[in-house]
Amino acid sequence: MKKAPGDEPTEALTVTPPKKWAAGVPAVAHAMEYSLEETSPRTAGRTLLTMNQVGGVDCPGCAWADPAPGHRHRNEYCENGAKHINDEATTRRVTADFFRRYPVSELGRRSDAWLNQQGRLTEPVVKRPGSDHYEPISWNDAFGLLAAELTSLDSPDEAVFYTSGRASNEAAFVLQLFARALGTNNLPDCSNMCHESSGFALHETLGTGKGTVSLDDLHHTDLIFLVGQNPGSNHPRQLSALEEAKRNGARVIAVNPLPEAGLLRFKNPQKPRGVIGQGVEIADRFLHIRNGGDLALFQGINRLLLEAEDARPGQVLARDFIASDTAGFEEFAEHARTVEWRDVLAATGLTREEIEQVRDEVLRSDRVIVCWAMGITQHKHAVPTIREIVNFLLLRGNVGRTGTGACPVRGHSNVQGDRTMGIWEQMPDDFLDALREEFGFDPPRAHGLDSVNSIKAMREGRIKFFLALAGNFVRAAPDSEITEEAMRGCRTTVHISTKLNRSHTVCGETALILPTLGRTERDVQTDGEQFVTVENSMSEVHTSRGRLQPASPCCSARSPFCAGSPAAPSAGRGPTSRGRSSRPTTARSATASPASSPACTTSTGV
Repeated sequence: MKKAPGDEPTEALTVTPPKKWAAGVPAVAHAMEYSLEETSPRTAGRTLLTMNQVGGVDCPGCAWADPAPGHRHRNEYCENGAKHINDEATTRRVTADFFRRYPVSELGRRSDAWLNQQGRLTEPVVKRPGSDHYEPISWNDAFGLLAAELTSLDSPDEAVFYTSGRASNEAAFVLQLFARALGTNNLPDCSNMCHESSGFALHETLGTGKGTVSLDDLHHTDLIFLVGQNPGSNHPRQLSALEEAKRNGARVIAVNPLPEAGLLRFKNPQKPRGVIGQGVEIADRFLHIRNGGDLALFQGINRLLLEAEDARPGQVLARDFIASDTAGFEEFAEHARTVEWRDVLAATGLTREEIEQVRDEVLRSDRVIVCWAMGITQHKHAVPTIREIVNFLLLRGNVGRTGTGACPVRGHSNVQGDRTMGIWEQMPDDFLDALREEFGFDPPRAHGLDSVNSIKAMREGRIKFFLALAGNFVRAAPDSEITEEAMRGCRTTVHISTKLNRSHTVCGETALILPTLGRTERDVQTDGEQFVTVENSMSEVHTSRGRLQPASPCCSARSPFCAGSPAAPSAGRGPTSRGRSSRPTTARSATASPASSPACTTSTGV
C-alpha cells in the first residue's frame, strides 16, 4: 500500500543478495514512479526534457559533465537526477498552517525523509526566543531582524556563512562578497567535508585544486582507474562515459573494498542492448582493496614502474617530461624504492601478482586517467594518497595530454563553482585584491573558519550568528550530535532553503527560514528573464535556466507580497552602490533591485 505524504517511512530493513548489474529499465521505472508521486506528468516532462540541455536547467544532483552541444541525448539524465529535479518540482507546500500545527520540538523528532516530503517552503518564518513554533514574518521585518543581529555583533568574526553545492555561482559570489564586506572570512562550505583533500593535494602537486580531465579525455584514453568511487550509485551518468570509453578500446580498473553493480555490468536504458541485451561490462579488473590501502597500492605501483625503467632505461618513464616539467623526481624515486612489499601487501590485502598485473596494464597504455571520489578523500591519509596518485600520473607523462590526467569526481552540483566564486576561508591575496579594486572596500586578510572549526567555535560560544545558503549543515557535518549541540548555542540561525530539512529543527535562540527559488523555476525580473551559471567537475561553466513557475508567489519578483520590499538596512561595511551596479545583469543574484524581490535568491536547499 502506498504511503501518504504525511506518513513516516515504515519499510523494514531487508538484506538481499548483491546486484550484478545497474540501471536498465528498472532505473527508468523508479525515476518515473518517484517523479509522478511528486508532480504532474506534464511538469515531470518539462523538467526532465530540459534537464542538462542547452538553455535548460542544470541537474541539481551531481556535478558530472554534460556532453558537448549536439552530442546530448534527449534524456540526458539519470535516475538520481530525475528524482532530484522532481523532488524540487513537487506540488506539496509548507504553509503557515503547517508551522502552527507542528512545534519545532515535534519536527525535531521527525525523520529526514518525512521533513523533505512535506513540500516546498512558501514564506519567510521566524522562531522567536522562548517560542517552540515558527511563525510568518514579512521580508521587510526579516531583513530588519538580520541587520539588527549582524550590527549587534562585537566582531564580524562572530558570524559564519555556510554554502552548499546547490547554490549557483552568482549566489555564492554575492554571499562571499557580503561576508567579506561585513568583515569576515568565515565561509565554511560542503567542500570542507568532501573534496578538501583533493584541493590541497592537487594544489601542492599541479598548482591547481581542480582536475585536469575533460569528458572527451575519458572517451579517448587507454586506461581508466576508478578508485574509491561508485559511479552507479553517486554519479550514474559517468557510466555512459565509461561505456563510450570501452567502445573506443579503453580498459577500466576498479579499486574498491566492495564491487559495485554498475561497474560489473551497465545496462544503458537509452540503448537497445541496455534494454533487451546484457549491457556492458565496465570494469575489466577489480582490486578488492582494504579500507585505506590506496596509498600503499600506488606506492607499490610506482616502485614497480621505477624498477621497470631500471630494466629498460628510457622506455618506461617520460624522462624528457620529468626533466622539463616536474621537480623533486630524485627525492621521490629514492623514497619509492624504500617501500617494503610486506607493508604494501598488508595495507592493501592484495597479492603482489595482482599489483604486478596492474603495472602491466599501465605499461601497455599510452594514456591513463585516474578518477577518484570520497572513498579516497574521506580517509585520514587522503592528501598523501592523492599526491601519490599524481606522482603515478607524472611518471609516464599522463598529465596535460589528450586522454590523460587527474579526475576528482565532485559529488555535488556546484561545489566546485562555489570555490571558484570565492567561497573559501583561505582565498589568496590576489582574489581579495581584485575584490578591493572592483568594490571599493578592503576585505579581511586573516583566514576564517572552515566547517569543522566553525562547529568548534559555536560550541565554545565564539559564534553568535550562523547563516546557511542551501544545504543541510547538521547532516552534512561528520558528527551530527556535536553539530546540533553547537548550532543550538548560537544566538541566531538562518537558513535559505527550498524545503524542510533537519537543520531547520536545530535552532538558535532566534531562527529564520527564508524560502528561495529553486533551480527549476523561472526568475523574471524587471529587466527580463534571468539565468544562473554552475561549474561541473571538469571546470566547465555553463548556464542553467528554470522553466517552472515559482513554488510560491513570495519568490516571484512580480508578487505584490515581495515587490517593493525595501533593501535591508545597512549592516556594517556593505558593498557600495558602484559595486552592485557594475555587475552584469545576466544572472539572478546580480539583478535584484528595490523594485524587485531581493530576498529570493538562486539556490536550492534540500
